[in-house]
Amino acid sequence: MILTIDVGNTRIKGAVFEGDILLEHFVFLKKEHKNNIQNILKKYKKVSHLVVSSVGELEKDSFSHYNNHLKVDFISHKDPFPFTNGYATPQTLGIDRMVLAAGATLQFPNQNRLIIDVGTCVTYDFVDENDVYLGGAIAPGLRLRYESLHNYTAKLPLLASKNPDSFIGKSTAESIHSGVVNGFAYEIDGFIDEYKAHYSNFIIILTGGDTEFLAKRLKNTIFANSNFLLESLNQTFQYKIKND
Repeated sequence: MILTIDVGNTRIKGAVFEGDILLEHFVFLKKEHKNNIQNILKKYKKVSHLVVSSVGELEKDSFSHYNNHLKVDFISHKDPFPFTNGYATPQTLGIDRMVLAAGATLQFPNQNRLIIDVGTCVTYDFVDENDVYLGGAIAPGLRLRYESLHNYTAKLPLLASKNPDSFIGKSTAESIHSGVVNGFAYEIDGFIDEYKAHYSNFIIILTGGDTEFLAKRLKNTIFANSNFLLESLNQTFQYKIKND
């Protein structure tokens, strides 16, 4: 069994895999990671590898004590990946984006892939049908948009995400929901349309914490999987074992 851990900007996501089968997944705050990981390992005593990707501020030493009873693997830029990295600054490319690109390459061969990860930030990553990672885009995620309206204005309230009833907001709260949610959906559809105008033979993968909230608002046909990063982390590790 393998326990995959993704350390994000705000939360940690984890999943236990047996082969390619996801047995259970977890989400918890970074400050709670020790107790939560220990509880997972108590429940799944056959876990032999802890596989970690991290873009958050959590050092490798935080996982070092697990080395006593299982093998800890950190996915890094030095590992083998199933695509050619065409990014102009490959060392600055986030490990989470590389793992997503690897998962898309392995799961959907011989086609163009656009992976959209809607978390604290929204990232767009494109791997072409020749398995070349070309790059993408980074923008503020849904929550950051709500927070920026509150933090950088004098009177706008901080609201929780809510699907607007109409594109016409009839109150300040409705106007914020319309601007943030509709604007975000229009942005994502606009990016997709631009890629589709230049490439065919296409699959679009939507993942991340806001997947379910946004999926039905997009006009483009997508493959929605909120656990795609964790599945990709498992597949990236399996690929690393076979190609080291």
